[in-house]
Amino acid sequence: MVISAVHVPESADAVVACLAGGGWVMGGGTVVMPLVNSGAAPVSELVSLRRAGLGGIEVRDGVARIGAAATFTAVGAHPELAFLRPALRTIASPTLRNQATVGGNLFVAQPYGDLAVCLLALDATCEIAGPDGRRDAAVTDVLASGVAAGEVVVAVRVALPEPGDWYFHKAMRRRLNSAAIVTVASVTRVGGGVVTTATIALGGVASRPVRAVSAERLLLGRPLTHEVLTEAGQAARGDTAPFDDAYASAWYRTRVLPVHLRRAFLPE
Repeated sequence: MVISAVHVPESADAVVACLAGGGWVMGGGTVVMPLVNSGAAPVSELVSLRRAGLGGIEVRDGVARIGAAATFTAVGAHPELAFLRPALRTIASPTLRNQATVGGNLFVAQPYGDLAVCLLALDATCEIAGPDGRRDAAVTDVLASGVAAGEVVVAVRVALPEPGDWYFHKAMRRRLNSAAIVTVASVTRVGGGVVTTATIALGGVASRPVRAVSAERLLLGRPLTHEVLTEAGQAARGDTAPFDDAYASAWYRTRVLPVHLRRAFLPE
């Protein structure tokens, strides 16, 4: 379909008003524009977030509020979000990270969307604006069901993990700038030599980022040893629905999941 109009509203409320016409939201354009250029976009109007004031990042009392239009580069440059830099560096190229946005990554199909995997591990909350006003939704719900027609994610909120509690590992065909075979992100706390809390998110092993709830349960009260983590990775297979693509087969993703889950916690 040919694009007949591009709206550039200057507030979140104006974005919602523009969406009443049925257009597509466009953050950085890294996903939308290839569809537009190929003629595959099923809409004739785009609503850009470029001037909507949604690019800010604020950290207060241990909670970060990241605007939906904040770029990966901006997130990586923020000193209190430095723990995300290793994950961000694995995503695409510097040029694309200058454009790609936090909100847009929530709607990227796997095996892409590694920042969304991180937000799931961080148990983020999405702030959503729509015709009926503002509402909050758990990132797990947005990843599973998206948002309603006419709504737009305006920000995400995450509690910053304590030092030593954040883990990330991504298996790729290349060292950098490649889609995921398996991505693992986790906020896991150890006390007295055993796991006291664990939140583990996986990418590349289902149509959307998923929680490895079976692995989380298995780790509680146990030490982060090679054997325990291998067992947890095997349990995590039950939380996934792997697929075949140009990067890896479903069989291979299932086979290597325990290895890469273990490597997230115990680099080898």
